[in-house]
Amino acid sequence: MNNFLNSIPPVVKNLLAINIILWLLTLVSPSFFARWGVNINLTDILGMHYWASEKFNPAQLLTYIFMHGGFNHMFFNMFAVYMFGSALENIWGPRRFLFYYLLTGVGAGIIQQLFWTVEFNSMVSTMNEAISANSGELLLGYQSELSKYFSFSNLRAFDAAALIDLKRMFLDLPITVGASGSVFGLLLAFGWLFPEARLMLIFFPVPIKARIFVAMYGVLELFLGVANFSGDNVAHFAHLGGMLFGVILILIWKKKKTL
Repeated sequence: MNNFLNSIPPVVKNLLAINIILWLLTLVSPSFFARWGVNINLTDILGMHYWASEKFNPAQLLTYIFMHGGFNHMFFNMFAVYMFGSALENIWGPRRFLFYYLLTGVGAGIIQQLFWTVEFNSMVSTMNEAISANSGELLLGYQSELSKYFSFSNLRAFDAAALIDLKRMFLDLPITVGASGSVFGLLLAFGWLFPEARLMLIFFPVPIKARIFVAMYGVLELFLGVANFSGDNVAHFAHLGGMLFGVILILIWKKKKTL
């Protein structure tokens, strides 16, 4: 066991430890602090909210990378960090690897924020118009969508105060957690540096060259992000953001001949 732990590069080892510890804390902190009548939700505090939400804090662009929604989410992300991150840290060294990991994660968060801004623009604009008109009638076209998240009987009867509360609650809904943006950045870098390496999926046990695997995964994420299937709550554009910022950083390093 000690030999295995010693074989893991230091930054990867610390990333694994931090993510596992924070995941465990998300499980125990609610009941632990409830003894003193304090309601603490680490996911709500450290997860990344939409920038227009009152719950948003710029630091969340970094902290969300270390939070996860469940064991499977955390396990598979950390397995990828171990698999791809170890190889990259051994080549780049601790400082460059950590910088790349954090930058691609923050970049993924920025892209997700841009996606949310575009996605919610029409709804929020209509909400602002309804507030100005002191009537919920303008929002009737969005009633079915809003009904997915909120229960109300007569949206037409909402006055400005009720609409302001509705808008606040709506803006508080989106939240993203997970290291997936950084993981996709690592996957991109691995495919770039080891294009001929063979990767194998559990559900498709056929060896695939890393460069082909990365290209396929990127196209799939783009398709799923654009398709926006009902019930799909995966931040596909954040994944692409991690890849995009990875490409930019690697090209900068190549131009400076430091890669």
